[in-house]
Amino acid sequence: MTQPIIHHLSANDEVLQRIIAQLPLPKFRSTKNVFHDLMSCLIEQQIHYRSSKRIFQKMMDAAGIEMLTVENFSTLEKKGFQNIKLSAQKYETMLQVVEFFDQNKVDWAQKTDAEVREILSEIKGVGIWTMDMILLYTLERPDVFPADDYHLKMMMTKLYGLASSAKLKAQMNSVAEAWSPYKSFAVRYLLTWKEFRKNEKT
Repeated sequence: MTQPIIHHLSANDEVLQRIIAQLPLPKFRSTKNVFHDLMSCLIEQQIHYRSSKRIFQKMMDAAGIEMLTVENFSTLEKKGFQNIKLSAQKYETMLQVVEFFDQNKVDWAQKTDAEVREILSEIKGVGIWTMDMILLYTLERPDVFPADDYHLKMMMTKLYGLASSAKLKAQMNSVAEAWSPYKSFAVRYLLTWKEFRKNEKT
């Protein structure tokens, strides 16, 4: 499965071709748990797969929880929230997520990307970037491009010589069109390259 992806990205993007020559296809283990991963995004302002501060994981450890669910969220509140400050707005969004998942049982695997976005948009406070993270990491959809991701913006500006201006997102989307239908894999390569280069310098 990975060889056609590597071939497509290498053949259609010289920047990725150079990165792919130096890095294996980045791997991660998805929780498949949309509720758990949504909460990590809200608490840490970063999905836990990419977190370096591990704030969410430390809270989970403090509460003695491995996988967050609607049923054990109250335990996280009591035991995991003690050493973290949450804004009233963020806490309200978290309660909205709990209420939504308590009232709605969604078979996420059976939903298209557009349907996932439509459903998540019903939760007040859940924005486009968070939806992108859920599609990219939790549901492992192959063709997701999170153009609002700060780190991706920085990497693409540097690697592709894009202008850091109001037109940046349009430029990014233009570059990413060549990656389809494997945009998600290209994104993972670029973000892994960021960490790879940082580690090389240390």
